[in-house]
Amino acid sequence: MRYPLALSSWDDKEIEAIKDVIARDQYTMGASVSQFEKEFASFTGSKFCVMVNSGSSANLIAVASLFYTKKPKLKRGDEVIVPAVSWSTSYYPLHQYGLKLKFVDIDLNTLNYDTSKLEEAITDKTKMILAVNLLGNPNDFKTIERITKDRNIILLEDNCESMGAEYKNKQAGTFGLAGTFSTFFSHHIATMEGGLIVTDDEELYHVMVCLRAHGWTRHLPKENKVAIKSDDWFEESFRFILPGYNVRPVEMSGAIGLEQLKKLPRFLEVRRKNAQKFLELFADHPNFLIQSNVDNSSWFGFSLVIKPDQNIDRKNIIKILMDNGIDSRPIVTGDFTKNEVLKYFDYELHGEMNNAGYVDKNGFFVGNHHVDISKELAFLHSVLTLFNN
Repeated sequence: MRYPLALSSWDDKEIEAIKDVIARDQYTMGASVSQFEKEFASFTGSKFCVMVNSGSSANLIAVASLFYTKKPKLKRGDEVIVPAVSWSTSYYPLHQYGLKLKFVDIDLNTLNYDTSKLEEAITDKTKMILAVNLLGNPNDFKTIERITKDRNIILLEDNCESMGAEYKNKQAGTFGLAGTFSTFFSHHIATMEGGLIVTDDEELYHVMVCLRAHGWTRHLPKENKVAIKSDDWFEESFRFILPGYNVRPVEMSGAIGLEQLKKLPRFLEVRRKNAQKFLELFADHPNFLIQSNVDNSSWFGFSLVIKPDQNIDRKNIIKILMDNGIDSRPIVTGDFTKNEVLKYFDYELHGEMNNAGYVDKNGFFVGNHHVDISKELAFLHSVLTLFNN
């Protein structure tokens, strides 16, 4: 049996959407992207949405926008708390904008912040917390809200792995000032490449629209919170007001996104049914810890961490999985603080990254899909049971 990490979620609807873009001969960002932004904002319950070419770019634009509001929300040198386990491009924009990163350890069960360590790490210097919802699992936002109450601390969410996750019936990605999403192939919906940022802050939205495309005014509405636009379309064509980028999505990605978004509720339903099966098989496994669902995970994948009292070498497990056609990966970056790239960062560690380090050496995850994988999960269980014997 083959158990891949990811499967295509496209059918003839996405192919027809691509053909429609070809028929319109409009390949650069246009009406389909705009409509997808509106519908994704509605799905998340947000006022505004900006689509870009990747989840990494979504993080970049979200962070950059905080520097270019009329009253900048951040400045170079400000302290930002980050979890020790995430993806590389969760951290890079923070470094690239001159922020100081303070790494905090994760909880071994949820794989999100150890909230007691997070509370300890907050000082008067803390200006922002980056909450990363890992592998579909929302953070404990009630606790985060409690420990930041009456403090002027920005909350930014990296929700790239957790589209559709909910905490207290509210969409993950909408608890902070802005939240980012990814629509890469292996994620909950796929638009070839793609990313999205949602926010309820209109000024931030206009800044992001400007930063997304060259820092020009062209895509801003006439009435906006960034610049006074003239009625001369020719002048406004090439008028640059912010040091932006070109991280626009292509029109095909927007068209595909519209079709994928229609399917997302069903995809989430199936992923959660698969999770029920996974929990039945592995909830009390003698060898592995599995991710504890904080509230209503969208189950990006299924993590397994070797229990501390088990004398098991992960290399042997990965080999037997590969030999049996089961794909697996490390739990995101593992302990990101081990990477050589940190020599370029301004950062500090809040205590020891014990749990992040343990997951780094003893954890892995397998895929979840938008289709029933109960047979694949049973096969995974049998392979790991044989290993145990």
